[in-house]
Amino acid sequence: MAWYAYCITERNAFSELGRHRRPMPLTGVTGLFGNQTFLFPAADLAVVVSEHMPEDAGRLMTAEGQAAAREHARVISVCFAQSTVLPFRYGTTFEDDEALRRSVRSNQRHFMANVERLRGMAEMHLKVMVDDICSETKASATASQATGQAYLAHLRESASRQRERQSRARALSLQMHRMFLPVAEEVTCKRMECGKMLLDIAHLVEKKTVERYQNKYSSVTLELKHCAMQLSGPWPPYHFVHREQRGHTAHA
Repeated sequence: MAWYAYCITERNAFSELGRHRRPMPLTGVTGLFGNQTFLFPAADLAVVVSEHMPEDAGRLMTAEGQAAAREHARVISVCFAQSTVLPFRYGTTFEDDEALRRSVRSNQRHFMANVERLRGMAEMHLKVMVDDICSETKASATASQATGQAYLAHLRESASRQRERQSRARALSLQMHRMFLPVAEEVTCKRMECGKMLLDIAHLVEKKTVERYQNKYSSVTLELKHCAMQLSGPWPPYHFVHREQRGHTAHA
């Protein structure tokens, strides 16, 4: 039987597994396309899976897959409320029991290290949007048609704007780090078409500090009036899993 995989979790967090060596239903939790989810035991770990039919592979890559991706995240969140989880990418499947067991065995040390590192942790997702003071001028739109010194001058100007943009993004990222004091962080920055600069920040924090983080966010939004900020979480630690899971992934 083929399996669709949602996440790896700690076996001892689910009493229903007991000493069972065969997959046990995860009571009250349905997965993709309404399929029953199971806890697949693997030494000290358990893999949360559901049955994967041949026709399901095609469904993952259609418009129906958008709803399936939300279901994938929902199952992970349900497990996260009870235990540490290592999420699989959406669309990860294993062709049979042996393929799943082999993957866990070959990555056992890696998975256990991740579980230890992320136990008691949660991810907070922060979006910060500010004016791009280095936004392009209308003249830049036609710069590609320029030649000679005008073209070189445009290249120098663009490089200068990019350096200034990166410097501002680093400063803002550091400011957020000092305010929220995360255990770890992942930051990306991009320029928006509306003339804004967006910092997408994932902060890893201890679950017990989530309320304090949320309270800090409320005060920061009042303090930094030049920033448009949006907070979501707590989430499973999607950005902080060091990935070596081996399976077949179908990208929707």
